[in-house]
Amino acid sequence: MTKETAAKKAKELVAKMTVEEKLSQLLYNAPAIERLGIRAYNWWNESSHGIHGAGTTTVFPHAIAMASTFDPELVGKVADVISTEGRAKYNMHLRYGDHDIFKGITFWAPNINIFRDPRWGRGQETFGEDPFLTSELGVSYINGIQGNGEFLKAAACSKHFAVHSGPEKTRHGFNAVVDMHDMWETYLPAFEKTVSSGVSGVMGAYNRLNGEPCCAHSYLISQILREQWGFDGYVVSDCGALKDIYKFHKFVETRAEAAAVALKSTCDLNCGDTYDALVDAYEQDLISEEDITMAAERLFTIRYRLGEFEEIRPYSDIGFDKLDSQEHKALNRKTAEQCIVLLENKYNFLPLDKTTKKRISVVGPNSLSFTALEGNYNGYASEYVTVADGIRRIFRNAAITVERGCNYCDESLNHWSGFQNMISDGVAAAAEADITILALGLDRSVEGEDTGFDDDYTSSGDKRTLCLPATQQKLAEAVCSVCENVVVVLLCGSSIDVGEKVRNHAKAVIHAWYPGSMGGLALANILAGDANPSAKLPVTIYKGDHDIPDFEDYSMKGRTYRYIDGDALYPFGFGLSYTKFAYENARLVFSDDEKITVKTDVRNIGDKDGKEIVQVYASYTDSRFATPHYQLCAVKSVVLEKGGKAEITLDVDRYWIKAVNEKGERVEPDGRITLFIGGHQPDAVSNSLLGYSCLEIELQSNGGKG
Repeated sequence: MTKETAAKKAKELVAKMTVEEKLSQLLYNAPAIERLGIRAYNWWNESSHGIHGAGTTTVFPHAIAMASTFDPELVGKVADVISTEGRAKYNMHLRYGDHDIFKGITFWAPNINIFRDPRWGRGQETFGEDPFLTSELGVSYINGIQGNGEFLKAAACSKHFAVHSGPEKTRHGFNAVVDMHDMWETYLPAFEKTVSSGVSGVMGAYNRLNGEPCCAHSYLISQILREQWGFDGYVVSDCGALKDIYKFHKFVETRAEAAAVALKSTCDLNCGDTYDALVDAYEQDLISEEDITMAAERLFTIRYRLGEFEEIRPYSDIGFDKLDSQEHKALNRKTAEQCIVLLENKYNFLPLDKTTKKRISVVGPNSLSFTALEGNYNGYASEYVTVADGIRRIFRNAAITVERGCNYCDESLNHWSGFQNMISDGVAAAAEADITILALGLDRSVEGEDTGFDDDYTSSGDKRTLCLPATQQKLAEAVCSVCENVVVVLLCGSSIDVGEKVRNHAKAVIHAWYPGSMGGLALANILAGDANPSAKLPVTIYKGDHDIPDFEDYSMKGRTYRYIDGDALYPFGFGLSYTKFAYENARLVFSDDEKITVKTDVRNIGDKDGKEIVQVYASYTDSRFATPHYQLCAVKSVVLEKGGKAEITLDVDRYWIKAVNEKGERVEPDGRITLFIGGHQPDAVSNSLLGYSCLEIELQSNGGKG
């Protein structure tokens, strides 16, 4: 069904409703209107890396992990499977008359906020710190969720609009202050690109932006989203965010005024209950029936596009057997393998011999953790393979011992309940081993969404430091003092430094993120060389003592690889492989006002087959306007057998290499633009870590027009 046909049908249906009935449909838990044949529908469902909150599903690696693949095609395949499983559940829920929360096919994902600060607990839900990568992966995710059929397979929703990335503790009343340059260069591009790609919904953010609540923002929603970008889908508030408008932002005084200002800004749907007060707002003439009607029509347009009112419902043949099926588990494992970033591999210590009979100890709080596989916004899988489980499966001849060694953060002596001081147990296991896999990191109880819990390490889910929690640092250093061969594996959703002492001792360091229910098996395959690591960092890994700006400062100065002050520990775009790649013959083959096409030859000069992520970055000389150190502007994956060679063609959209002026306009920069092509960012740290520099192509700009 075309969008135009759906809108016409929605208009006809809404015209038959009373004002009260229309108002009832603007709440996320919309009731049935039996006289019109409308079933109850709950709009709230989540799908960040699998269907959330209702029974069995495939739990894929979390979004930040998928971002490390730098592979839009793979992310699209994952999203298509998530959508398939969503339809399977929806078909079953309809059959049994279940219209509860998390039972619909309107998914409030992807989270395309920019992971600007490594302390943010919800950064794990994002596609990283770069606007280009976030846009590319966000669009592919949305296309995978929504499908390309006559009807929407499911409806995706870009969130949180806009300029939202912590702090969690004060998000309900926080005012993010941002200038037009940073807003349009960093915070808005992913929303612009996903809107132009056809996303069905956009969710507003909790905070204020420059004084106005985001869910009732005249500039963000009315001017940019609706008028400038022409978005005709639905806008939904974040959950409880409309209450914040009067209770914490103090933008208005009453619930009715908060509901009215949001609806007037074309926020169509309320996740929460503030829109109960729309009845009062209507009676007080704060809103008109036309305002109500337009919101209802946009919502029912989505429901028609999903095929809800068809006699033969689309996708009704997708069966319950699809949920966490063997086919989907295989994709899950493959995806997890391509998410794992190899940060250090001294003396080519990895891969290990999978037939070894050596003693392997698996030590650390994430050795046996399910929650460290899941991350947040997770579903529940039918099977989990933890780090220890995966190592047991792959290294069948080894003598394997497992100890937690410590908790994530808490440690106390002489604690009556026990399990508060386990470090000596972990150290004992490591001392007896030939190889120790040190499984460290966090889980959603430590970094996450508005946990409401504060301690020395976290504030409501945001980290206070870029280092490991003290008890894990103590364990890690003790293990390194008794075992020569240590492999550090981090499972977390953000930048963590394990400390110089541990880094200097460890033979290898791996960032595995929150790798999904098959994550332990994927990791073991990487350790054994059955899979060759190819992932790249979608965020900057900072040294623990890096001087990053205040968390509440939303200026991009000093933030991310694009504006970092000083050196990264491991830069954005960096990741090792078990093989090596060489780049040759970079050349410009086409250029016009819309795009630039470049080519390069890539050769696998190592002794193993492997996948390389080819990256193109732009750098600017003599621009009048603030520009990044480097800006990622194209990526492409290539799989090469050892000794193999391929010619790679990459298209660079000129949108991504224009400068942004102080008004937020994209203009041609002055001077020269240099394109760098290679398997990493062209900074000095990456060049040193990988042992080669990127190839360069010089472009002449069009003289700063605009």
